[in-house]
Amino acid sequence: MALHQSKLARNIWLGIENLLLHKLRSFLTMLGVVFGVGSVVAMLAVGEGASKEALQRIQKLGSNNIIINSAKSIEEETTSSRRSFMSMYGLTYLDYQRINESFPDVQQVAPAKLIRKDSRVGSNMLELRIVGTTQQWFDLVPRQILAGRVFEKKDVDDISAVAVLTEFGARRLLATKNTIGQTIRIGGDSFEVIGIIKTESGQAGNIQIPDQQVDAYLPLSTVRKYYGDLFVKRTSGSRTIELVELHQIIVQVDDTENVEATAAGIERMLQSFHKKKDYEISVPLALLKEAEATKRRFNIVLGSIASISLLVGGIGIMNIMLASVTERTREIGIRRAIGAKRRQIIIQFLIETVVLSTAGGIVGLAIGIIIPYIITYFSGMPTVITLSSILLPLFISVAIGIIFGLYPAASAAKVDPIIALRHE
Repeated sequence: MALHQSKLARNIWLGIENLLLHKLRSFLTMLGVVFGVGSVVAMLAVGEGASKEALQRIQKLGSNNIIINSAKSIEEETTSSRRSFMSMYGLTYLDYQRINESFPDVQQVAPAKLIRKDSRVGSNMLELRIVGTTQQWFDLVPRQILAGRVFEKKDVDDISAVAVLTEFGARRLLATKNTIGQTIRIGGDSFEVIGIIKTESGQAGNIQIPDQQVDAYLPLSTVRKYYGDLFVKRTSGSRTIELVELHQIIVQVDDTENVEATAAGIERMLQSFHKKKDYEISVPLALLKEAEATKRRFNIVLGSIASISLLVGGIGIMNIMLASVTERTREIGIRRAIGAKRRQIIIQFLIETVVLSTAGGIVGLAIGIIIPYIITYFSGMPTVITLSSILLPLFISVAIGIIFGLYPAASAAKVDPIIALRHE
């Protein structure tokens, strides 16, 4: 065993010495593998970063959640072009009650009424999106509490005039003032600020994240008392009165395995009680599965494109080793004449190609790891380097050294020793 190890070490060292005899040629040959491995690592890191950001956004919606939104039906959209029109559509309090009571797999349900109102604290003004909801909202859309508290069941039952602001709204309205306990005017009514929370915003796939930066959370009972269910929307030259009881219902299911079946059940229930399709059901879990499948395809495409440069590097290695065989024909003849076997000649040339491709792979890895950090630093684009994105290109570079070194090594082993000794 020790003898075999010493022979292998000697052959590797001999291969390195042969490559160092032509430093520039070996370096230029190695560049193909360097750029190939570097581009594979960098592209996989960019793809992984983009996919991870998308997946995180979807996961924030809750993989156990089902989101139902009120939406105007086609008939409503057509008739709403009238100058004065009353539009009745969307989810109802009865829908909320039926979902809460009819499905055994449902753990929690959070209704939401969404309206926009101007708010004021002293001379500071800001248009807020009022989210009238229950205490379950903060369980289904968990966000960090920065100060105070969120409202509780008692606040909903007592129709309390309390509000929970987002960090953005608090900074705009309560700057230079005390935060918790401050009185804020929303529309023409006064509310006590009892808490401030951090929010997310934007979209995850085609689903709008439930919270926004300009939200103010009020108990649903309070919003119904102060603002009712009728909303007047004025646009240029027209006025629309909308009767919408609930704009959104978020449903939490006990297990991810029951999410899609529960969503289908809710769909059937709503169809039976709504004459027109004035709602939309979104399932983050289905979107999450689709995003994960897209991520895998995206990484395969990126890896395949970048692997082309590795293939070019392998062709360069084969080309230079064929030239090396021609140059070293006399050396091969001498080694064969003194008793070297064909297997030993093949192993020697394979070692040189593997040393060349492995060295290029290691340098390429270093470059490939640096590039994503540069991209993130200058563009802010997230990048993620995984263990597989490092090991896979390195394995491919070694495999390329073996595959593209086999033909030159076999050509060297087939050289006739008598003809080789006559070679000048």
